Amino acid sequence: MSQSVPTVADLLRAAKTSAVHLELRDSYGITRESEGLKVWRETGTRNVDPESDQWRSWVELIRGATAQGVVVRRARVVSEPVSEYIRYEHAGTSVIVGAGEHVRWMSRRLASSLALPGNDFWLFDGRVVRFNHFTGEGAGAEPEYTEDPAAAELCASAFEAVWERGTPHADYAV
Repeated sequence: MSQSVPTVADLLRAAKTSAVHLELRDSYGITRESEGLKVWRETGTRNVDPESDQWRSWVELIRGATAQGVVVRRARVVSEPVSEYIRYEHAGTSVIVGAGEHVRWMSRRLASSLALPGNDFWLFDGRVVRFNHFTGEGAGAEPEYTEDPAAAELCASAFEAVWERGTPHADYAV
C-alpha cells in the first residue's frame, strides 16, 4: 500500500463526526477472508465472535470511534439474487452492527437512476475520501485518497441516496 494513502483505521481514528462506507461489488477476493469463506462454504456457519482474532481489531476500532461520537454507516449495493459472497458477508454483518456500525442493503435494481462513483469508498467527516480499488478478481489494489470537494460531494450524495433506498440489515434477507 502506498505510504501516501492513510489506512482506513487511521482515518477512522481521526474522524470527528462521521464515517460512511459504500460497497458496490458482488464479490471480493480479500486474502484475509479466504479461510473464513472456505469454512462457511463447507459448514454454512460463520465466525460471529466479536472477540475472535478475525473480528477483534475491527470491533475495537468501531467501538472506539462510536464512543467518540462518530456515526459509522455502511451501505451495500447488491445484485439479486445475491452472490455466494454476499450471503457470506451478510452472515457476518451482525458483528459489525453489534460493534456500532449501521448497515443497509440496497438492490442494484434500485440504483439505475443514481449517480454512483465507480469505486467503493470511505468518506470521513464529509470531506475526506478514500477510494478502495480492486482487481478484476476482487483482490485489493492500490487505494486512492482525496480531499477534493467535488469528489467528497459526489460520494456524500451517492451514499445518502443509497442509504435512503436501502433496507436496514435487520430487515434484509438473503
